[in-house]
Amino acid sequence: MAATCAGMEPPAASPPSPPSPAPPAAARGSAELVCAQGRNLKAVLCQRCGSRVLLPGAATFARRELLLPAMRKKAAAAAGGGGDVVREHWLVRDMFSFENVGFTRDVGNVKFLVCADCEAGPIGWHCLDDKDSFYVALERVAHE
Repeated sequence: MAATCAGMEPPAASPPSPPSPAPPAAARGSAELVCAQGRNLKAVLCQRCGSRVLLPGAATFARRELLLPAMRKKAAAAAGGGGDVVREHWLVRDMFSFENVGFTRDVGNVKFLVCADCEAGPIGWHCLDDKDSFYVALERVAHE
């Protein structure tokens, strides 16, 4: 049976809420990365190789709890295993907004985002049920 996107979210006492853009003040440690309109002020880069993932202004800040596998090469990330709950993301609505990103094979109905150059990741998450939502975890990328 294929995993649902809701299955990738950590268990909660209440039903999961849709992603909600948060004002910059609500994002502890990320206020210098978000403009008044909630978009990324700086370019988003791969932490490992420095490859540019997103240009400034290409994504919107969003808070949503998602479970991402631990950082590994693309093949290992697709295999599953342990993971981390991440809460702060860059939400990208159009896959063509990315400068450089790769995708793992389907894991249920989810694809994980990885660096297209060095395959480090996963740096983000995409549910195949929602063609217009790509999440890049702030803690898994660098900014310049």
